[in-house]
Amino acid sequence: MKKILKGLVIKNRMNKTIVVLIERIVKHKIYGKFVKKKTKIHVHDEHNICKVNDFIEIEQSKPISKTKFWIFKKIIKN
Repeated sequence: MKKILKGLVIKNRMNKTIVVLIERIVKHKIYGKFVKKKTKIHVHDEHNICKVNDFIEIEQSKPISKTKFWIFKKIIKN
């Protein structure tokens, strides 16, 4: 089963590659406070249609390069 995540595009200067910021909220083990965790993911964008600040959906795939394991699926919000 392929994972699907949603995130914000923060960089699109590379050819056919974008960088997406994924935010998730987790509970701290000891203190019980909810903390935001952030992850940057390199995503394959075949047609270079994503722009900075687009909210998109990405899907896990086979390795495309050394750092790219995700494929752009669709734009949710511009």
